[in-house]
Amino acid sequence: MLRAGGFRNNRTMRFAHSLAGIDASQWNSLAGGLAASNPFISHEFLSALLETGCAAPASGWTPSFALIERDGELAAAMPLFFKSHSYGEYVFDWSWADAYARHGLAYYPKTLGAVPFTPVAGPRLLARDDADRRALLDAARELARDTSSLHVLFAGERDMQVMREHGMLERRSVQFHWRNEGYADFEQFLARMPHARRKNIKQERRRVREAGVTFRRLRGREIESAHWEFFHRCYRSTYAAHGSTPYLNLPFFRRIGESLADNLVLFVAERAARPIAAALCFEDGHCLYGRHWGALEHVPLLHFECCYYQPIEYAIERRLASFEGGAQGEHKIFRGLLPVETHSAHWIADPRFARAIGEHLERESAGIERYVNELAEHAPFKKE
Repeated sequence: MLRAGGFRNNRTMRFAHSLAGIDASQWNSLAGGLAASNPFISHEFLSALLETGCAAPASGWTPSFALIERDGELAAAMPLFFKSHSYGEYVFDWSWADAYARHGLAYYPKTLGAVPFTPVAGPRLLARDDADRRALLDAARELARDTSSLHVLFAGERDMQVMREHGMLERRSVQFHWRNEGYADFEQFLARMPHARRKNIKQERRRVREAGVTFRRLRGREIESAHWEFFHRCYRSTYAAHGSTPYLNLPFFRRIGESLADNLVLFVAERAARPIAAALCFEDGHCLYGRHWGALEHVPLLHFECCYYQPIEYAIERRLASFEGGAQGEHKIFRGLLPVETHSAHWIADPRFARAIGEHLERESAGIERYVNELAEHAPFKKE
């Protein structure tokens, strides 16, 4: 589906099935630039997902990006997809789809404004002013009228404010993030914890070392083709162990290894001079994002070391402000990652379902608030 419409002031709106004809520098400028914003909304990352087939019609992701152009230049943009399922989103609406089915109605296709397979908050209405943000949202909602609904996931606060003003339903969820309080090293980070918690983490790390595991960090173009092949084997193996199908393929990892090299760090676990596991993180100069991990053999506690302790050490050394450990996982709070709310916005075409879902989200939101408060009581740090 490709539509176009006119605006005043030399602006035009259109929808595009790919980013192939869209200038990368113009797109990234709207997104805040790779140095100032997380890399996942970048032209490079989204293009890699599309052009390697990870997010493609065959896998249930049909792109229809909203674009506003002014005098031939990109003025605003929004990543949009038609979805035939709810996999790879991390904001779970399976119960909504079930409710539609019980009433003999189709929930799919739905319209999604998100970065596929990436539960990282960031801009979704890429624009320099709220007028263009509102225009993008109007266009997205108009596009969504051919489907059951519009869902904008893990949106930043500025975008959320615009969507609240448009009357979209707000949904809150919880992640766990580590904050750098100016630590000189990992030991100073541990020093903020009570003795029992420090002892537990030190024991976990010691058991991994005593199992003969060491680590290498590979940054940027130090990650070569053989490393990507190894990492992809680990990634596939871990999905298979959970009876799941991986979302991302080897061409995708190789592609970002070229186009986003400056944003990548790979933590490789080795035993007896042989790699056995790896965790892939992204960084943007401010934050480290834990994204994917996998192992070829089981070592007790290796996941915690590879996915949390090694990245936290790295973030301290690089003086990064934060480390986002990925979606879900209450176990993270005992390792120094604290609860943080994330937000999404939803427009439901059917008024009856809109009311029912709105009431559900009000109850859910109150529960989320209680949940965050309870988690805060279990923070692993000494009381000030």
